[in-house]
Amino acid sequence: MRTRTVLLVLVFAVFSGSSLWFSSNAILIQLSQVLPNANFDISDITSAVQFGFIVGTLTFALLNVSDRFSAGRVFLISSTLGSLSNALIVYAPLDSNTLILSRCLTGFFLAGIYPVGVKIASLWCQHDLGRALGHIVGALVVGTAFPHFINSLDLSLDWQWVIISSSSLAIIGGLLVGFLIPEKSIAKRTPHHEGKALLNIFKSNDFRASSSGYFGHMWELYTFWAFVPIILTAYATQFATNINIPLWSFLIIAAGGIGCSAGGLLTLKLGSARIAFYQLATSGLCCLVFPFLFSSSIEVFLAYLIIWGITVAGDSPQFSTLNAKTAPPEILGSAITLVICIGFTLTIVSLQVFEFILANTNLQIAVLLLVLGPLYGLYKLRPLTLSIH
Repeated sequence: MRTRTVLLVLVFAVFSGSSLWFSSNAILIQLSQVLPNANFDISDITSAVQFGFIVGTLTFALLNVSDRFSAGRVFLISSTLGSLSNALIVYAPLDSNTLILSRCLTGFFLAGIYPVGVKIASLWCQHDLGRALGHIVGALVVGTAFPHFINSLDLSLDWQWVIISSSSLAIIGGLLVGFLIPEKSIAKRTPHHEGKALLNIFKSNDFRASSSGYFGHMWELYTFWAFVPIILTAYATQFATNINIPLWSFLIIAAGGIGCSAGGLLTLKLGSARIAFYQLATSGLCCLVFPFLFSSSIEVFLAYLIIWGITVAGDSPQFSTLNAKTAPPEILGSAITLVICIGFTLTIVSLQVFEFILANTNLQIAVLLLVLGPLYGLYKLRPLTLSIH
């Protein structure tokens, strides 16, 4: 199979699988109506997925799953089980415990979709990895936003159809990867030496710099994504403006796909480290100017959020590229998975800190403090912009 065809299949499959991520976030209002006495909010639901993803990535990394077994088979099984976990709230009695369990299990099996997709891309697109991952992570971004789009359509459908649609898409994507993409990785049945090597990956200065930049990026990314509907609702309420919250949530989050793909194309000229640095700096600037732009006109405010959406995710594929290039090749899949695990652990902390600050101060201060992540990432990443392209 040609590399270009493999990339197309991977892009669709990652888009399909990542639609599981925010499927419950997109229907939070409907779930609140179905479960009026349940005690959960958007940070709880998002954190449940992130927690499941953390446990999943840690499990996959420590057991060397993506290096010991067929990557395509891992992707297929994970997509199928993730789809079933996502649909748990449709076919099981619904209460807050079922909802949180569904989100945790979905996050766990997402660990076999996104990181494994990155590994498959790194095996097939070694000479043009920055561009390839730009398209793949762009697909992940659009897939993450997709449930908001489904919910924005005036189709008079029940909330269950948002869940069923995302689950069906994920299964289709898994089947395509599992049966169409030839296996290029070599299964390793004795993981002991890889496990020891995994403990030493941060001794490399380059890998430590790229992963630290990624951690700063993750502090901002998922908190921004999770609270986009809250930000839009707050603006609409303060200025008595009518905004299609689900549609604009989709557009703002999905705009990150533009940043991912455009950044991937620019890496051929500027290199992954510089593209990641510039986009992280721009999204950090968006955090800083939020208190001033929150009072701007609706046109200016929405345009600003689109720019933020483009850059907050646009550096993701370049961090993945840098991590893939600087990680030890014999444990590539597990090293990538472990770094992603740590990054998503930070998202839970960020989500809870943001929620706490929002409850005790106001939205402007909460958003402003998101800049701490980009500032840390820029500081750690800067040396790499001078040495790696």
